[in-house]
Amino acid sequence: MLPVIYTVLAGVLLLPLLVNLCCPYFFQDVGYFLQVAGVARRVRSNGRRRPVLTILGVFLEKARQTPHKPFLLFGDETVTYAQADRRSNQVARALHDHLGLRQGDCVAIFMGNEPAYVWLWLGLAKLGCAMACLNYNIRAKSLLHCFQCSGAKVLLAAPELQAAVEEVLPTLKKDDVSVYYVSRTSNTDGINSFLDKVDEVSAEPVPEAWRSEVTFSTPALYIYTSGTTGLPKAAVINHHRIWYATGLVVTTRIKAEDVIYVTLPLYHSAALLIGVHGCILTGSTLALRAKFSASQFWDDCRKYNVTVIQYIGELLRYLCNSPQKPNDRDHKVRLAMGNGLRADVWREFIKRFGDIRIYEFYAATEGNIGFLNYTRKIGAVGRLNYLQRRFISYDLIKYDVEKDEPVRDGDGYCIRVPKGEIGLLVCRITQFTPFSGYAGGKTQTEKKKLRDVFKKGDMYFNSGDLLMIDRENFIYFHDRVGDTFRWKGENVATTEVADIVGLVDFVQEVNVYGVPVPGHEGRIGMASIKVKENHEFDGKKLFQHIADYLPAYARPRFLRIQDTIEITGTFKHRKVTLVEEGFNPTVIKDALYFLDDTAKMYVPMTEDIYNAISAKTLKL
Repeated sequence: MLPVIYTVLAGVLLLPLLVNLCCPYFFQDVGYFLQVAGVARRVRSNGRRRPVLTILGVFLEKARQTPHKPFLLFGDETVTYAQADRRSNQVARALHDHLGLRQGDCVAIFMGNEPAYVWLWLGLAKLGCAMACLNYNIRAKSLLHCFQCSGAKVLLAAPELQAAVEEVLPTLKKDDVSVYYVSRTSNTDGINSFLDKVDEVSAEPVPEAWRSEVTFSTPALYIYTSGTTGLPKAAVINHHRIWYATGLVVTTRIKAEDVIYVTLPLYHSAALLIGVHGCILTGSTLALRAKFSASQFWDDCRKYNVTVIQYIGELLRYLCNSPQKPNDRDHKVRLAMGNGLRADVWREFIKRFGDIRIYEFYAATEGNIGFLNYTRKIGAVGRLNYLQRRFISYDLIKYDVEKDEPVRDGDGYCIRVPKGEIGLLVCRITQFTPFSGYAGGKTQTEKKKLRDVFKKGDMYFNSGDLLMIDRENFIYFHDRVGDTFRWKGENVATTEVADIVGLVDFVQEVNVYGVPVPGHEGRIGMASIKVKENHEFDGKKLFQHIADYLPAYARPRFLRIQDTIEITGTFKHRKVTLVEEGFNPTVIKDALYFLDDTAKMYVPMTEDIYNAISAKTLKL
């Protein structure tokens, strides 16, 4: 009997070792699946409650449980959970009593990172209103478009953005829009002040009846994303979606004792959905900065005792490129979460700044699929988890970059790519993986849906991203397809840039695309231009025009003057060859120009400029 018992015990003890040898990621895969399943179970439970439990409900619980705990740190200011609760009560009352807003209405916020952004959002949530998060870099046509498609009737803007607001004010007034500065005074006719109204109302809790009709499917936020064509699109983020976004802080095991440092703009989903809401869910503290600063980053981390940082790939590259200091490892940061991190920057970052646990993820604001690199494999964005895939149906399919469409077989169905090959990520649209679409953009919503993908009648979300799964089941991001590229953490829609450049009087036709730059994340803007007959190229005039209408990250840094701009059989501009040829003046015979910020004009592109860019001595 004893030999049998010893054999069983030996088997039990050796089994984990054998499993680990045969399937080295088995336990991590199972652990991650159980975490995701737990998140899904909690979300379903929150949705069954009456009224439903939203992230606001969690904030109110935290404010009751830990009223004096720091919720938000900004500069030398500390805002406790109780203070944020009272201030957001005042916001809700001011919006309700002075502006006449009711649940279901939408308010657009046009401002940078500051504490007011957070309690404005909480106040709107208490009122059952949606918030449209406008990018503070947009101007003119883009600003009006983004505001209008949200259906908002109120614009709350930072007084620092006065010039941008005044530019569109006549159109807003014509549409009966109420415009307020988030300040106590206003020096613009037709624009009122908002903070003075907030100051004079009660800070007592607002009646729950003010948000009694809120469900999981109620729009909570509109977050803007540049799609494959045209102007930015307002992704509809409902309360159900917010819960799933906070799942990242659960799977990375962020705790109440953590201090999360956010330097990304709050109008982005990463900062707001993951940073702010993740902080609320865990009851931790948010350290907020107006804008990212490489020189001040670690000083802030030390000042606020930061333990968790959020990043985009470019941010960590800037930190690695900053001058080395003796105290580079003198900090408490233990975890970083973000996306777009190159493998070489990843290695350099942990080598220089210490063994920080980096959690790279893949997701899209409006997408119905996401991955987390829970094994922390350098360069990957996640793993093909077979347990998770039993509930979420996604695939990589063959894609024709030149035709800008999926490749289909003789029966009209899409073709799965084998492991090791690059393909377009698509995810089936189901109740587990819904796609809410875009506000005021039915056509754009339909464009993101692929039908009859693997069988008649099925429907998948088109991510617009090319990925690759290797033979060890690790997933890697490759590139974006279509007319969008990413630069300095921002999506740039080429058609929007082309529309702006095309307004200049000497431009007949323009083709905008993104080109890779050695040592930089993403792609930088470049434009191929055909000049009108009997006109001459004017680098100063074009610079002034784009400086007035485009944010810095969207301005074409390089220009190529061509006699003919090639188009495809479907009248789309050919970009593949242009992207491959890049901006090397020794290779390209066409006239090339470079955007010189110091001279405030486009200057002829020289070999010296090209070499300076390649050597990284010229900052882009």
